[in-house]
Amino acid sequence: MKFALALASLAACAPAVSGFGVVGSRTLARSPMAFRTPTAQFHATSALSAKVDRLTEPAGQLMNEVDVFIFDCDGVIWRGDSVIDNVKETLAKLRKEGKKCFFVTNNSTKSRAGYKKKFDSLGLDVAAEEIFSSSFAVAAHFEQTKFLEKKPGKKVFVLGEIGVCDELDMIGVPWIGGPQDEGKVAPMQPGGKVDHDHDVGAVVVGFDRHINYYKIQYAQLCINENEDCEFIATNLDAVTHLTDAQEWAGNGSMVGAIKGCTGQEPNLVGKPSSLMIDYIADKENLDRSKICMVGDRLDTDILFGANNGLKTCLVLSGVTSEEKLLSDENKVTPDFYADSIADFFVKEAA
Repeated sequence: MKFALALASLAACAPAVSGFGVVGSRTLARSPMAFRTPTAQFHATSALSAKVDRLTEPAGQLMNEVDVFIFDCDGVIWRGDSVIDNVKETLAKLRKEGKKCFFVTNNSTKSRAGYKKKFDSLGLDVAAEEIFSSSFAVAAHFEQTKFLEKKPGKKVFVLGEIGVCDELDMIGVPWIGGPQDEGKVAPMQPGGKVDHDHDVGAVVVGFDRHINYYKIQYAQLCINENEDCEFIATNLDAVTHLTDAQEWAGNGSMVGAIKGCTGQEPNLVGKPSSLMIDYIADKENLDRSKICMVGDRLDTDILFGANNGLKTCLVLSGVTSEEKLLSDENKVTPDFYADSIADFFVKEAA
């Protein structure tokens, strides 16, 4: 198989645990592996445990119970273009102990091949087959829902970057938009309008550092005016790490803009949707009870693990602080938490 902005926008930027609204009125139920988890199933614990266990004895708490580690990337492996301290050494130790490692990112700006190049450029030995991005999940969704067969002659409008486009090319799904729309300006003089393609059968909204009003207008026209046009979000992340200096508005802000002008909820393919773990577990024949999801976000990574039968470990090297994790307001509880994945091994005495 080949896989290879507005109040709504501002609200979407605010980090929130509940109220994801990830399943729209047009959720596709025909695919067994397409995102099929209703919002109500995205559970959070009714009350945070009096204590969330810090990872202090990794061998007993984690290593002896886990055969497979699934890592988020931004905030876990790297921040911006900088590798987090001791990540390379930790990954090497895990592999030496026979642990399988996979890398699952909600960032759709690159394809799997693009992420392989990033891993290589950072000196991290990761195989292409170990990398799964939300851009890949878009392509997987279209194959699983048989887009080409069920919507012959239709194409996809991409509000996003090259990663989604490259993955669509790999499965032969025609697309428009993407980087081609960078710098386009909507004609807003008297009588001006944006003409859109009525053969667009789906709109994909992924992170886009060059988002503009033309793209937003084009997306809303397709969703509001084209019959049975599906609205897909790669992820709903509130913030992201474009650089290691600060947090930046994430794809949730872009999805929020399209939600605000269409009144539609998107079908989510990235975390915490089950699509990618379903694919990995089935392909690798994995026992989910032996898998640990490691991430820096409570509302995506930890929910992704908890809702899909995985052990979970939150690391404080990304967007979530210890204060936030242990606050009364937080209702999402990982099994363990650590400063970074370097804590997976006890530091040897000097």
